[in-house]
Amino acid sequence: MKVASFNINGIKARLPALLDWLKEAEPDVAILQEIKSVDEGFPRDPIEELGYQVETHGQKSFNGVALLSKLPLEDVRRGLPGDDGDEQARWIEATVVGENKALRICGLYLPNGNPAPGPKYDYKLAWMARQKARAKELLDQEEPFLMAGDYNVIPQDEDAKRPEAWTTDALALPQSRDAFRDLVNLGFTEAFRACNTAPGHYTFWDYQAGAWNRDDGIRIDHFLLSPEAADMMQDCGIDKGVRGREKPSDHVPIWVEFAL
Repeated sequence: MKVASFNINGIKARLPALLDWLKEAEPDVAILQEIKSVDEGFPRDPIEELGYQVETHGQKSFNGVALLSKLPLEDVRRGLPGDDGDEQARWIEATVVGENKALRICGLYLPNGNPAPGPKYDYKLAWMARQKARAKELLDQEEPFLMAGDYNVIPQDEDAKRPEAWTTDALALPQSRDAFRDLVNLGFTEAFRACNTAPGHYTFWDYQAGAWNRDDGIRIDHFLLSPEAADMMQDCGIDKGVRGREKPSDHVPIWVEFAL
């Protein structure tokens, strides 16, 4: 089973690019972030024509996450527990059943947090605390699951072409990195780093200042695997070339293959 994550940066603007990638990469499950669409406005038909079941948790003009699956999705849940007043669409869960085992998929779009310090950064850290609490609940079940998406966290300096440019940014502040590290230390495997420890691998390049042409990127899209899911991982990679295509997202897909 191939599971991919892709911050699409506006589903309506990037639909042709998404469809091309789905046909080429053929993920069994795709986790999307920043769909920027209400549920009823999501362009389901062309995606369903490719054989995907579509589940969305949308929001007008901002945020929004979705799951696309060639296999049935069961027990779909929308919204990260822990704050009934949180109206931002940033979390979706479902279980996908493979030939032999089931895998719980948690798709997320973690808050950016800028400017920091400030209320947006407070929200980011509080959201990460809620994610940690949900992760503990799922770990207690001792079943395979993953949490994947745009984490808006640069874990270490080697995850940025120019780490000095990010020292005061919410994506790389010590509190952000500490919260991410605390999450991983619950017992997760950070899939890409488990397969590749070298620097120079990125998932985001800004549209401004020729960042793509200079490979001035950062790695902020991550897969965290529970111990049971990590045991089934076969490979993890980044589809970097997607960024150089026509009307691209500023992110590229990252994927993990499982023996499931």
